[in-house]
Amino acid sequence: MIEVKGLTKSFGAKRAVDGVSFSVRKGDILGFLGPNGAGKSTTMKMITGFLRPDSGTALTDGIDVLEDPVAVKRRLGYLPENAPAYPEMTVIEFLGFIAEVRGFSGGAARERVERAVCLTHLDSVRAQTIDTLSKGFKQRVGFAQALLHDPPTLVLDEPTDGLDPNQKNEMRLLIKGMAAQKAVILSTHILEEVEAICTRIIIISRGRLVADETPAALLARRPGARMDEIFRGLTEGDV
Repeated sequence: MIEVKGLTKSFGAKRAVDGVSFSVRKGDILGFLGPNGAGKSTTMKMITGFLRPDSGTALTDGIDVLEDPVAVKRRLGYLPENAPAYPEMTVIEFLGFIAEVRGFSGGAARERVERAVCLTHLDSVRAQTIDTLSKGFKQRVGFAQALLHDPPTLVLDEPTDGLDPNQKNEMRLLIKGMAAQKAVILSTHILEEVEAICTRIIIISRGRLVADETPAALLARRPGARMDEIFRGLTEGDV
């Protein structure tokens, strides 16, 4: 569903992403890990067509993001970091606007909005303006817009950021329940989240891929070690 081929991106003298390649199949929940500044968000922005790579490319459902970025965006649900939205809109107004942007109108738009509200448990705040919401609810609004058009692929940058423990568990169950019919890339810094729901783990450090394995295979590198110890070793060059 997603194929990443040699993505490279520099900002001035800094090489943020350095030849990253991987693929994601339907049914995969790919945990995308790395220290702050490792290149995770930059990679996700290139996959989704929000940032043009210096070299390399990414394909979604066989479509090259450099050749047809709009077609790629139709097949992707993207939750960027910090869930940006229009703060003066109510939740329903914002999701209705997203439905219109996605090409839905009338009853079809209302149906899509109500489904997204239901899935992300936003009914209690549907009439509130986004600027009055807690960080957790803002994050849910961002997730709702990513799900609204029922895309076959999801790219989620820190989807549980700002959620309380119960909300985090709900979000994980929702992602896990959808994964059978979708390909999911999930960027997170919460290692317990990766162990709970991810079928594969990619670790990036200094813009380069240092691991692409199942959670079990990664733990088997150092029997008895915790995931955070293995992660630290890989990103510091000790494993």
